[in-house]
Amino acid sequence: MKYTYDELAQTIDHSLLHPTMTDQELDEGCRLAARYRVASVCIKPYAVKRAAELLKGSGVNVGCVIGFPHGNSTTESKRYETELACRDGAVEIDMVINLGKALSGDWDYVRQDVQAVCEEAHRRGARVKVIFENDYLTRGGAGLDADAFKRRLCELCEAAGADWVKTSSGYGFVKQSDGSYNYRGATEHDLALMRASCSAKVQVKAAGGVRDLDGLIRVRDLGATRCGATATAAMLDEYRRREAAGGSASGGVSTGGALGSGGY
Repeated sequence: MKYTYDELAQTIDHSLLHPTMTDQELDEGCRLAARYRVASVCIKPYAVKRAAELLKGSGVNVGCVIGFPHGNSTTESKRYETELACRDGAVEIDMVINLGKALSGDWDYVRQDVQAVCEEAHRRGARVKVIFENDYLTRGGAGLDADAFKRRLCELCEAAGADWVKTSSGYGFVKQSDGSYNYRGATEHDLALMRASCSAKVQVKAAGGVRDLDGLIRVRDLGATRCGATATAAMLDEYRRREAAGGSASGGVSTGGALGSGGY
């Protein structure tokens, strides 16, 4: 096996973010996260206190989204949301940048927005993942092509104190040519680009579209240390199946597109 079970399980932030998630589904999701020994749950602000109660002593961290999913809250709202989440037991924060400001080239605003959340979180012992929403950045912006734009965001987030840069929210739906809405989420290209654009002090998180074991393995191969997922049980059950069969847990996926077969 290329990776141990624990190495892959500790890559996963189990996502509990669907807009219709019930209290029962939250409880079940937290218990699943504890059973599979993943790195964290990634949840909405109102649910932090309950998740912290359920996961106490389990070794699974509680992570909370901030300014989710579109990053449009004021900086002070994001800072205060971070304060409340940390008070309730969150030790990881997944914040969304202000995309409109970034695409406008207002880099000072974006840096200050990220820095405010990072300073609040770090003051309270939490770490921060900064979400770019790369599906919205395919044409670049502020006079930069897409890759240069993402590199600029990586550099800015590192300077602002981010602990991770993250590809997507899992809810960055883009209108398609047939009128439907969809997204790609994490891609191999973006993960490699983001890893190369940050120093070793900043980690990379994949989110969106990683729904099978081979995709999770490829995320690790590309240097990402975390992966948002709803298909946690399916991926880790497949690991155990391959392990029992004496098979490989080092398979790959195609190099051009998204890393999995479905949504976050």
